[in-house]
Amino acid sequence: MQNLLDIFVRSIFIDNMVFAYFLGMCSYLAISKTVKTSSGLGIAVIFVMGITVPLDYVLEKYLLKAGALSWISESFADVDLGFLSFMVFIAVIASMTQLVEMVVEKFSPPLYNSLGIFLPLIAVNCAILGGSLFMQEREYNTLAEATVYGLGAGIGWYLAIVTIAAIREKLRYSNIPAPLKGLGISFIITGLMAIAFMSFLGIKL
Repeated sequence: MQNLLDIFVRSIFIDNMVFAYFLGMCSYLAISKTVKTSSGLGIAVIFVMGITVPLDYVLEKYLLKAGALSWISESFADVDLGFLSFMVFIAVIASMTQLVEMVVEKFSPPLYNSLGIFLPLIAVNCAILGGSLFMQEREYNTLAEATVYGLGAGIGWYLAIVTIAAIREKLRYSNIPAPLKGLGISFIITGLMAIAFMSFLGIKL
């Protein structure tokens, strides 16, 4: 239980997809103009990441990595399908993104319209693929660990985009030099927030 809590906290604050690795910056900067829209996209990312990371873990363990097919027969023990990891991971992400897109369009048309092209582009959000690749690299031992990491990474991305959206809403009423308006000040604030998140490196669980 302690290990799961450690993975969860680290994935949100210490290994934050935006502030530690700067992944998913395209939609992070493009959508973070209002808190409402950012929150909708962030929830979609949590859902996709919370499903794809554990699903990719299962596929990695029982299908892709060397010796994973030994459960079928001992003659498959030497088979290594690791070279298919990218293809399989992206296919899983794309299918889950399509599911999210259909659900949002059905139950929240205004949010679907406000997200526009960036909702289907979750499929190529490098933060989501990064979650599966980090899961693979860190070699989590159980499905629970992979699931907790996926949810934590999604929540970390949600926290980042909602926070910057709230700040950008306030900046509309601020006296910002003309050359820095828009993306300029957003990049500066993102850098400052990344430095602030480095303070979580001292967390000991």
